Amino acid sequence: MNKSPPITISSLDAVRLEKMLASLGSNQFPDKESLQDELDRANVVEPQQIPPDVVTMNSTVTFKVASSEREFSLTLVYPNDAGDNTSKISILAPVGSALLGLREGDEMSWPKPGGGLLVVRILKVVYQPERSGDFQR
Repeated sequence: MNKSPPITISSLDAVRLEKMLASLGSNQFPDKESLQDELDRANVVEPQQIPPDVVTMNSTVTFKVASSEREFSLTLVYPNDAGDNTSKISILAPVGSALLGLREGDEMSWPKPGGGLLVVRILKVVYQPERSGDFQR
């Protein structure tokens, strides 16, 4: 778990996220550097070339918590789309930044309320815009 798994993102997501980051000051998004690091290490491909099991923006993902076998689903969204909906996670959340570009079967550490980490595995990319033919969302 110490080594970050390889990630793939679409060129459309990369451009939109770079523009978003450029518009945010460090005070608005203290973890800006972490998301930039993820974008810098990503394999960027055209939206039509995104594998169907990769988490892209607006994808809905089902996870399993390793320690409890509990499953839950979240949709990775841009900050303006997050609102108060508990079934959505903003790309600006540390977990959202870490989720982008991962694949089914990948594991990630998830901060627990009150401290500590959970290990969660991506079980399924339930919905992915690119897989559904939506290359402009």
